Amino acid sequence: MMRTRPLKVALLGCGVVGSEVARIMTTHADDLAQRIGAPVELAGVAVRRPSRVREGIDPALVTTDATALVKRGDIDVVVEVIGGIEPARSLITTAFEHGASVVSANKALLAQDGAALHAAADEHGRDLYYEAAVAGAIPLIRPLRESLAGDKVNRVLGIVNGTTNFILDAMDSTGAGYQEALDEATALGYAEADPTADVEGFDAAAKAAILAGIAFHTRVRLDDVYREGMTEVTAADFRSAKEMGCTIKLLAICERSKDGASVTARVHPAMIPLSHPLASVRGAYNAVFVESDAAGQLMFYGPGAGGAPTASAVLGDLVAVCRNRLNGATGPGESAYAALPVSPMGEVVTRYHISLDVADKPGVLAQVATVFAEHGVSIDTVRQQGKDGEASLVVVTHRASDASLTGTVGALRNLDTVRGVASIMRVEGE
Repeated sequence: MMRTRPLKVALLGCGVVGSEVARIMTTHADDLAQRIGAPVELAGVAVRRPSRVREGIDPALVTTDATALVKRGDIDVVVEVIGGIEPARSLITTAFEHGASVVSANKALLAQDGAALHAAADEHGRDLYYEAAVAGAIPLIRPLRESLAGDKVNRVLGIVNGTTNFILDAMDSTGAGYQEALDEATALGYAEADPTADVEGFDAAAKAAILAGIAFHTRVRLDDVYREGMTEVTAADFRSAKEMGCTIKLLAICERSKDGASVTARVHPAMIPLSHPLASVRGAYNAVFVESDAAGQLMFYGPGAGGAPTASAVLGDLVAVCRNRLNGATGPGESAYAALPVSPMGEVVTRYHISLDVADKPGVLAQVATVFAEHGVSIDTVRQQGKDGEASLVVVTHRASDASLTGTVGALRNLDTVRGVASIMRVEGE
């Protein structure tokens, strides 16, 4: 039997995502009520600019006093889509204190203060759901937290930022340079006026922290994630990648060590073989590859951003939280029992592609090979091209630690025959 008294929802933020949440709540009201077991009612919308016309939203619901809205006491669920650290953090904790559960899309806040927010939710017996914080519409948080709860996840490897994937895909398919591809992404609305959070990897790093924490039952903060942007990737790097049968993606990589005693989380550009499923992810799409003991290899793919896709994830959480509310229960909270240490980047082991500018004369290759050997880095392949006294030397290594590779590159720079290090890129997905 359906309950007639509606569950009341407060919406914090009514931008691209928030307006879509409100629209779907209105247009799909009957279906949502049937799925939940009670009607849901939009009880208030907190915004910064109340004079702006918001189609389909009763102006009487609009307020600039978000704190008063979450303190009302009759609110069942608060949906937070304003982003940033403050006032979002204070509003969420206030919502818990006044009896509301929370659905959030705030990756930056969850990556920085997820443990404290989960603790506040537990203290007040409320839910904290955040499927929309990672990879937009792609169901990812719930499969990791619930569907794979009985399995052991060993690796999460993914493209979790649509802007960077669009830029890198354009560079790959057209031969364009970074700035040209960024300008195209901006003109088409895929990149913000200030794209720093995307192209420097901050957005992906926040998502990596969330994914690693859930996958490995360990608290992983944003500061634990190694981050390297993609602004230095060049058309020449793509030409080198193609010669290896690879392409280049900005990847979020979360791994359990082979002995299971630690984890790593990192974001950086990497070459991946064209045979890997992630290599075919085009445009602004996202995809995440999960490797676990029992399930094996799983891939989640779809639109990773945008108003409607992100709102879809928000509404999925809203339905789940409302069902819990009706049943007097809460869903899964934080699982950090493993408490594994997060290893520094220096201990990460992977393959490397190094391009050197060297003098074109006998003995150079032998000198370079000696430096690699002295630092314990095994060479897989070498390719050399030279003309008019100058040459390029491309070295692809077997798996080596980041620390040993750093030492190798430092020693190479001291060789008189090495004019410079043109590029260094990790090779993943093998």
